[in-house]
Amino acid sequence: MNNDNIITVTKAFVKDTLEDAEGGHDWFHTLRVYNNAVLIAKQEPVNLFVVQLGALLHDIADSKFHDGDETIGPKVAREFLFTHNVDSTVIEHVVNIIENISFKGGNETQKFKSPELDVVQDADRLDAIGAIGIARCFNYGGFKNRALYDPEIKPNLNMTKEEYKASNAPTINHFYEKLLLLKDRMHTKTAQKVATERHIYMTQFLDQFYNEWNGLK
Repeated sequence: MNNDNIITVTKAFVKDTLEDAEGGHDWFHTLRVYNNAVLIAKQEPVNLFVVQLGALLHDIADSKFHDGDETIGPKVAREFLFTHNVDSTVIEHVVNIIENISFKGGNETQKFKSPELDVVQDADRLDAIGAIGIARCFNYGGFKNRALYDPEIKPNLNMTKEEYKASNAPTINHFYEKLLLLKDRMHTKTAQKVATERHIYMTQFLDQFYNEWNGLK
């Protein structure tokens, strides 16, 4: 099976697997990440096949929806790719991307680095900011039954990975604990440019949110 055919069957596998996923981490999120990763990759010296597979499989079993278990996603991806006779070096690279793509509070040292991971991570982070990022943030907050905002609960910018994963803070806090930090954590010039535009949109949204929160004057 050639690379194009493997990408086709991978898309079908991911779409089917994520059919009932939470709206912010569903097939459409994966497709946006895939499309952005392919576009970014055009400007970078990367293995496009690895980027494509990494983007498609990066959320195949997000630990947030599997009791925090971070081993399931890499295992599912590895077994799927092995079944389709993908080269072992490609499989290991894709698994490393899946294991290292997440934000995890932003204070964890990334154990694996590659240009392909940079591209997929940038594409994933772009989908966490801007208008789509705002929509996904509140969708997940609703999914977890979190408060929109509580002025008495301040953002925590120094969380450990465990604290970040266990946090039940209001949705607005997530802007400060992650979304507004992503602009300065992009790796590629393409993503940096797009991130700057989307960052501005989020700051404008927050200004409007606080104006409306405080009521008419």
